[in-house]
Amino acid sequence: MPESSARHGEASGPLTGLRVLEMGNFIAAPSAGRLMADLGADVVKVERPRGGDELRRWRLHEGDTSLLFRAMNRNKRSLTLDLRHPEGRVVALALIRRCDVVLENFRPGTLERWGLAPDLMRAVNPGLVLARISGYGQTGPYRDRPGFGGVAEAVGGLRHLTGYPDRPPTRLGISLADSVAGLYAVAGTLAALHRRAATGRGEVVDVALYEAVYSLMESLTPDYDAFGIERERAGGALPGIVPSNTYACQDGRYVVISGNGDAVFRRLMTVIGRPGLADDPRLADNAGRVRHVTELDAAIGAWTAGLPQEEALMRLDAGDVPCGPIYTAAEIAKDPHFAARGMLERHRVAIAPGWHQDVAFPGVVPKLSEAPGRTRWLGPELGEHTDAVLAEVGIGAARRQELRDLGVV
Repeated sequence: MPESSARHGEASGPLTGLRVLEMGNFIAAPSAGRLMADLGADVVKVERPRGGDELRRWRLHEGDTSLLFRAMNRNKRSLTLDLRHPEGRVVALALIRRCDVVLENFRPGTLERWGLAPDLMRAVNPGLVLARISGYGQTGPYRDRPGFGGVAEAVGGLRHLTGYPDRPPTRLGISLADSVAGLYAVAGTLAALHRRAATGRGEVVDVALYEAVYSLMESLTPDYDAFGIERERAGGALPGIVPSNTYACQDGRYVVISGNGDAVFRRLMTVIGRPGLADDPRLADNAGRVRHVTELDAAIGAWTAGLPQEEALMRLDAGDVPCGPIYTAAEIAKDPHFAARGMLERHRVAIAPGWHQDVAFPGVVPKLSEAPGRTRWLGPELGEHTDAVLAEVGIGAARRQELRDLGVV
């Protein structure tokens, strides 16, 4: 898509008409804002006048704005505003007055120190939905602790289960806690907007990073509380669900096989040439297969070790067994299914001064049949929309220049 047409695309999607003010940095609040912007909301991203969101410089390879920032902040408008300055507070309240939603992911108490406490926001806009994302939530003994996603993954129980039992816990190579918290922030915001339609009253949505992670941990706590079972790291396997693991192939590549449904297990054993195991009464249900996990993994692993990855996947697909390769970025980029589903969008982007390139970015999720979202433009330049946004709330050119002279915008 040419850069010029993308930047001037009209909003479309089920959230068209929704006005969102994003006062957040890094991943958590911006991921929530991105999803709402993808679905048509007018999301105005507030950035510091000097430097902007630090994400602009994370994983920066060339130029002054990272592709990570471009991806996380697509479809948003960038407004520079110093929220710490008294005049910045005045401008922020003018913006809040006409917004439906405010997103923020500062440490609890930060907005209050800046004179932007929830009750003050609600005083100028009783119907406002304020979504707050923080490490440990707005209440509780840990509320004042700084909290980043990696710490939340540890406290929420995920890190303890990630990796192999004979090695230290490891982490995923993405900001999982932040992204999941962003999804919960969107879900809470839409629930609050639904309620507002009936009551006219706004809501505060309180999302904690560690709780977003903990909510993914399935029966981790119930199993411990009821039976004293303490889950441990299990590498590529899924403990208590068998067979479900990662298996090495002849060519040094890997396949992930999920053969844990009873009927699927029988099909898997047929594919690998072990019909005796398919009919073995010891293995008729998951409980039995768990007791014999070592035997089953050895049988499957021996089969995959004798085949190159492509051949193993072809046979498993033919046998209707859930399986897949472990893709790299290069393999994703050439996969026809990603392309057919619109998950490889090419956009022209400024990599560095004088260097523009068509680059593949992830497509919009979820897909809607009647009012789908779309990428209208990538993450904006710092302050690109400041004048337009301020003009929309009645701040004229002379006042904008005064604010600029004060360093507020």
